[in-house]
Amino acid sequence: MPSLAELQRGFAAALIDPALPAPAGVVGPDGKPSSRRFAVYRNNVIVGLTQTLRDAYPAVHCIVGSEFFLALARAFVVGDLPRSPMLFDYGAGLPDFIDQVEPASVLPYLADVARIERAWIEAYHSAESTPVGPSAFAEIDPDRLPAMSLVLHPSVRVVRSRFPALTIWQMNVEGGVPGPVDLAAGGENALVVRPDADVEVRSIPDGSPEFIHALASGRSVLAAFEQALVADPGFDLAANLTDIIQVGAVIGFETAREPLKP
Repeated sequence: MPSLAELQRGFAAALIDPALPAPAGVVGPDGKPSSRRFAVYRNNVIVGLTQTLRDAYPAVHCIVGSEFFLALARAFVVGDLPRSPMLFDYGAGLPDFIDQVEPASVLPYLADVARIERAWIEAYHSAESTPVGPSAFAEIDPDRLPAMSLVLHPSVRVVRSRFPALTIWQMNVEGGVPGPVDLAAGGENALVVRPDADVEVRSIPDGSPEFIHALASGRSVLAAFEQALVADPGFDLAANLTDIIQVGAVIGFETAREPLKP
């Protein structure tokens, strides 16, 4: 007699693989095996998950079209069933999956567009927190700032791309205006944050992703600045600090967690 776990694994496998028969014990009102009823259920599950992905990645769907997206989503669903009862959690692995799908290689920026969309979803569903504005820093002694660490909003996400993925995303979301894009023009970095009700997505310069990631890990402003300089020797500390504060990405500040270098 199979264990409950074995029955559950068999049911889940048959649910996404049409080549497998209906699991033992699946019967209709008459008590007889009902492969047809299970096939309807199987189809509804796959269609539902595919629609969830389409809702989560509207720009990707717009770029590739319904037929390609349907095939892409179905292939993803077969290998990645939901692990959470919250459907907005589903599909986090789609950007990496796109990187591995050979037909998508003709659109090398597609996975990064998907990463922006995923960051948008995560920011939208992140915890609430109140940003601090520039006035909160007005009374701080400027000499103390380098040794301080900033507390970032829980919604903050950063996406880096070798391509103009942010521009392409903006063109393909609702209200976007399509236009020519030079893929050889260089990459773009996107900051995603939800300080209030709406998610903000904006371009940030080179060095800023390293700066933000260092701050998010608890590094001091000075240590984060040093990280940014490695990526971009011309990194403008004052301008970047002003930008992330004004966009609502900072919710507080505290004493640095590591000592300053002598």
